[in-house]
Amino acid sequence: MNDTMTLAVITGSVREGRFGPTVTNWFAEQAGEHALFAVDVIDLAETPLPVTLPATPEEMTDVDGRPEDRRRLARRLAGADAFVVVTPEYNHSYPASLKNVIDWHFTEWQAKPVALISYGGWGGGIRAIEHLRTVFAELHAVTIRNSISFDQHWQRFDADGRPVDPVGPNGAAKALLDQLGWWSRALREARAITSYSS
Repeated sequence: MNDTMTLAVITGSVREGRFGPTVTNWFAEQAGEHALFAVDVIDLAETPLPVTLPATPEEMTDVDGRPEDRRRLARRLAGADAFVVVTPEYNHSYPASLKNVIDWHFTEWQAKPVALISYGGWGGGIRAIEHLRTVFAELHAVTIRNSISFDQHWQRFDADGRPVDPVGPNGAAKALLDQLGWWSRALREARAITSYSS
């Protein structure tokens, strides 16, 4: 088995003036320095999906019948050993763009770990994280215990997109990546022994 694991870091927000890429770029850099994963950054603003889903489960899983750009996205998700989802909190939850990409895919998430990073006002996006935990559980994915949240995020990063006080966030990123790495390796080995079937 190839020892290199792939981590897909997903920017969930697509709104104008979004802050998500700042958080994603910071975390992707941390993951690169951590060196456990090959990092694949997926920006949902650059990989749009229709909001109308196919009518039947058979059509939902027929990735080969999709246009090439959607097949490419499905392949990237399927090829990941683990996921980090970067989400804002909109109206006490996560954005519709994120729910859409989750709903368009099913087996791609199964038996893989998911880490969650949020940003928002006073609450730091914690409610978005807690809502996503229940969604990924339904898809047979495992959300890890550690998460990262940035309250009043506009004050937490400088003009170059780096944390103003890097010690706490960078330490939290390392702890999250350590935990994600354990789950990623354990679940990848389990999938290699027995195909996951739900």
